[in-house]
Amino acid sequence: MPGTSDLVVETTGLRKEFRTRRGRKVVAVDGLDLAVPAGGVHGFLGPNGSGKTTTIRMLLGLARPTTGSMALFGEPVPRRLPQVMGRIGAVVEQPKFVPAFTGRRNLTLLAHTVGVPTKAVDAAIAQVGLSGREKERYKGYSLGMKQRLAIAATLLKSPDLLILDEPTNGLDPAGIRDIRTMIRELGENGVTVLLSSHILAEVQQVCHSVSIIGRGRLLASGAVEDLVGEQQVKQVRVGVADPGAAQRALQATRWKVGRDGDRLVVEGAEHAEDITRVLAGHDIYVRELTPVRADLESVFLQLTHDTSLHGSGSAVVDDDTTDETTEGGAA
Repeated sequence: MPGTSDLVVETTGLRKEFRTRRGRKVVAVDGLDLAVPAGGVHGFLGPNGSGKTTTIRMLLGLARPTTGSMALFGEPVPRRLPQVMGRIGAVVEQPKFVPAFTGRRNLTLLAHTVGVPTKAVDAAIAQVGLSGREKERYKGYSLGMKQRLAIAATLLKSPDLLILDEPTNGLDPAGIRDIRTMIRELGENGVTVLLSSHILAEVQQVCHSVSIIGRGRLLASGAVEDLVGEQQVKQVRVGVADPGAAQRALQATRWKVGRDGDRLVVEGAEHAEDITRVLAGHDIYVRELTPVRADLESVFLQLTHDTSLHGSGSAVVDDDTTDETTEGGAA
C-alpha cells in the first residue's frame, strides 16, 4: 500500500488464526477490510469476541497476522511501524502507573522517557479534564480518573491517531459521560480516534463513522447517519389496554407483531393510521402510537441476526485468549 494514502488506518484481507489452549484452530479475524479516514471519531463496533482487540493488537505490532496487509498513515505495518509510531497513541489495557506517585509525577516520568518537554504534561492534563486533581496520588483516583490519566499519557506526544479499546468498561454513568465528552472533543480538535466498543449507544453518541464487524468479518462501514438512514424496516410502538387482544387482531394481517413490555411493536404497516383502523374494527382503541426511530442498535441487530456472528458461537474465540502473550497499556 502506498505511503500517500488518505486513510489513517487501512487493512486488506486481514486474517488471524491461532490455536486455543485445547489445541483447536480458530479464526479471530477473517479477511477484514478496514478503512478509517482522517479526522473525527471512527467507531469499531462488534460484540465481545468479534475480533476487535485482536485487530488492534495486530495494528500495533503486538500480534502477527496470518495473512493480509495493514497500513497506518499509508505506511505498511508492522514493517514500517517504527516510522509512524510517534504519531500514534493507544490505550489497549490499563497501563501501569506508580500508585504512590501523583498523576502529574507519573506523567512527568513518562514524558522524560519518551523525550517530550515537561510542558506537554500540563497540556495533556488539561486536555483530559484532570486539572486540579493532578497532584493527588494515583492510588486514590477513581476508575474514571485512571482512564483519563491513561489517555493523557497517550496525548503527551500529540498523536495524530488515538486508538481506544473499550475505554468506558467498568465506569459509572458519570465517568462514561465524561469519557464520551472528552473523546468527542478530541475528534473535533483534529485527532483521528479509533474507538473500539461493543456498546451501541456509546458509538452512536460520539462517532462520525463506524465499521461494524461480526466474527472477525466486516459487516458494514460508513457514516453513522448513512448507516442508520439505510435502515428500511418501519416499526411502530403501540400502547393499548389489552395487548394480547390487540396482538391477535394485528397478527391477522400480514404485519409482524412483537411485544415490548406491555406494548406492541408492529413492523410492516405502511401507515400508522392503518394500525388504528384495524384495532378500532375490533373495538380496541389506541392510547399510544409511536414510530420507532432507526438507530445504530437496530442496524446492528439487523446485520447480526445470525447468532453465529455474536461472541457465543463455537468458532468464535474471546479477544483476550490468544497464542501470543502481550502486555497492553498506553502507547
